[in-house]
Amino acid sequence: MTLVTAADVGAAAERIAPYVLRTPLVRVPGERLWIKPENRQPTRSFKVRGALNAVAELAGRGVEHVIAQSSGNHAQAIAYAAGRFGLRATVVLPDTAPDLKVAAARALGAQVVIVPPALREDACLALADRLGAAVIRSDDAAVIAGHGSIGAELSRDLPARAAEGPGTILVPVCNGGLLSGVAVAAGPGITVIGVEPELAADGQASFRAGRRLAWPVADTYRTIADGLRAPVLGELAWEHIRRHVDDMITVSEEQIAAAAEFLRSKLGEHAEPSGAVTTAAYFAHHEALPEGPVAAILTGGNV
Repeated sequence: MTLVTAADVGAAAERIAPYVLRTPLVRVPGERLWIKPENRQPTRSFKVRGALNAVAELAGRGVEHVIAQSSGNHAQAIAYAAGRFGLRATVVLPDTAPDLKVAAARALGAQVVIVPPALREDACLALADRLGAAVIRSDDAAVIAGHGSIGAELSRDLPARAAEGPGTILVPVCNGGLLSGVAVAAGPGITVIGVEPELAADGQASFRAGRRLAWPVADTYRTIADGLRAPVLGELAWEHIRRHVDDMITVSEEQIAAAAEFLRSKLGEHAEPSGAVTTAAYFAHHEALPEGPVAAILTGGNV
């Protein structure tokens, strides 16, 4: 299995630079916490980074139609990227997806197919075969490399924020594509920690066991963090995570809700529950985190 490298991340960052915002670090007053607000990106989610890189590569190979399955934000990102490069896009969403995300994918020009949550993957593959479309998984190598641009930015920005140490990056975990890319790109000495809801902690269970473990879909769909409900880490993502990630921690539903409200009321940042888990993790676990600055990636604001 070929893994993503720092060179792949660098190439992806250069490729997508014209289309994405280089998000800043926003200090939380009185804390050693810094927020990286990816909710400010086009489509209001970090997902646009990986989607743009993957679609650009496919467009360069002559692909005309792309398809993806998603809980919502990846679908919007694929639709946006396809529009930028003149490709058709079809996205498969669960019938539990927020109306806001479904409407946004359609508004961006994608054909939207709605199915029960457990049928997302099978429906996507069947449609890809019928339509002759290229599947873009949310942990494809090109997607991981695009997401890694966040880690590359943080590896330059984070150590300059304090002298106590190179710092820690907290990363939300769904199927692991973002965590993989950030971990590959993070600079020397930077600690990278994945964060999941307690109700969808298949990734932490896998990390502790040293092998991929799947949770029932009915279990992971209990969390309010609708973007983190994947029942198992992606196969490619897992290979990166087990090599490069330092730890995986979890937060409760109450902690997620409180963090989202904190980000809105104190910083004016609208965070969906999936994007607020890292801020929740800082307040729940800050005493156990390594010394030095902590960066929490706020992954999305589609709420």
